[in-house]
Amino acid sequence: MAITDWPEDQRPRERLIKQGAHALSDAELLAVFLRVGVAGKSAVDLGREMVGHFGSLQALFSSRLADFVRINGLGPAKYAQLQAVLELARRALSEELKAGASLNSPQAVKHYLQLLFHGKAYETFVVLFLDVKNRLIESEELFRGTLTQASVYPREVVKAALAHNAANVILAHNHPSGEATPSSADRHLTQTLKQALALVDIHILDHIIVAGTQTHSFAEHGQL
Repeated sequence: MAITDWPEDQRPRERLIKQGAHALSDAELLAVFLRVGVAGKSAVDLGREMVGHFGSLQALFSSRLADFVRINGLGPAKYAQLQAVLELARRALSEELKAGASLNSPQAVKHYLQLLFHGKAYETFVVLFLDVKNRLIESEELFRGTLTQASVYPREVVKAALAHNAANVILAHNHPSGEATPSSADRHLTQTLKQALALVDIHILDHIIVAGTQTHSFAEHGQL
């Protein structure tokens, strides 16, 4: 049965408008995004199949085009739309933080970084430059490496921090392997950068590793 044949108070779009997006299931939210289903399947059925196929929203959003289009009813156009939605979410959150939202909350930082690193199949090193009130001045990808390591130069990190007139920084990088546990190289790099930045009176508030839905905070583990 098509969604248009459902009682109005059960249709995802109408429920979203009346009750808010939080009232909908993952499959129903995807149905609003999809708008239509395929022969024999409503948009909700198709949304449910997408979640079941990939196992989670995180995996769905991180999927490659070749995997995405394996589901009947999904093509390059829908993939492009989904990636556009994700990029808009990243930019909206970045604007909010730059407008004055504080990054004092570890959970807020983790959510921001998970969105920032979402879908990256390569290892990348990012620095969040903060003012004296820990408001985001800028986030910048400074180094990009292979799937297993990134070459990070302390001098370049210091130069960038001074150029942004940062009082504090949060270091972050991703582990595309899916394991957030820091390596000995990660721990050594953190201490090297801490010493280099201290020379110009800039403090590292945290170093966070993101691996999909997993995160590791150096500050929370007493490793700074």
